[in-house]
Amino acid sequence: MERVTGIGGVFFRARDPEGLSRWYAHHLGVDAPPESYDVSSWRQHAGPTVFAPLPADSEHFGVEGQQWAVNFRVNDLDAMVAQLRAAGVAVDVHTETYPNGRFADCRDPEGNPVQLWEPAGADQ
Repeated sequence: MERVTGIGGVFFRARDPEGLSRWYAHHLGVDAPPESYDVSSWRQHAGPTVFAPLPADSEHFGVEGQQWAVNFRVNDLDAMVAQLRAAGVAVDVHTETYPNGRFADCRDPEGNPVQLWEPAGADQ
């Protein structure tokens, strides 16, 4: 069976696409989409990716009606949290360490949920 090899893009609506793209580039290091086909897109490091449809009433998103959430892998959760907080971004670090790692949650300027994950265990 032929299989996909990974996620080729995440596309979502935004009130200010250019501003939001700059926020992700500045705070998380996710490059803006290239302006031409001659420029390479942002490349993520190889690693685990979870693709999980969740129940319609899941509390994972924090806001009723929220249809998607992005989880970014990070090497050093504490350093990323400190960087975001220094920039004025509110970040909630989970108090529990899970078998698959540590997590923190924040929101982008348009209120979309962003989760940060420092993998551990089998996903490390």
